[in-house]
Amino acid sequence: MRKAFLLLSPLLFINCYQAERNCSDFKTGTFEFTYTIDGIEKTGTFVRTNDLNIDYYENKIDSATIRWINDCEFIQKKINPKRKNEEKAIHMKILTTSDDSYTFEYQLAVKDAYKKKRVEKGTAKKIK
Repeated sequence: MRKAFLLLSPLLFINCYQAERNCSDFKTGTFEFTYTIDGIEKTGTFVRTNDLNIDYYENKIDSATIRWINDCEFIQKKINPKRKNEEKAIHMKILTTSDDSYTFEYQLAVKDAYKKKRVEKGTAKKIK
């Protein structure tokens, strides 16, 4: 019995661990992120206000509106979509935070009945 207790006691501490999430620190600001296209890693920047997100990548600027659901989740929708698939809103969720960065996941806000649900993850670093 004692051996079983010693083996299972670390599980008690693992179950109590909860990832740190100070999402309000990352609601607004200037952020940097890396992404990969055709195997080449690139860096982009975005500026987020309470209701706008402006992306700067590959000498392009892209703007989207933001509607916050709570401190850690928001819906983002492009202002001037150029293609049909850009018209769809994106659900963004902050998963964990650190002093100057956060890990997030995103997916389509409305599930497409004919496509498999696709969830992507990334990390953004606050630079201002």
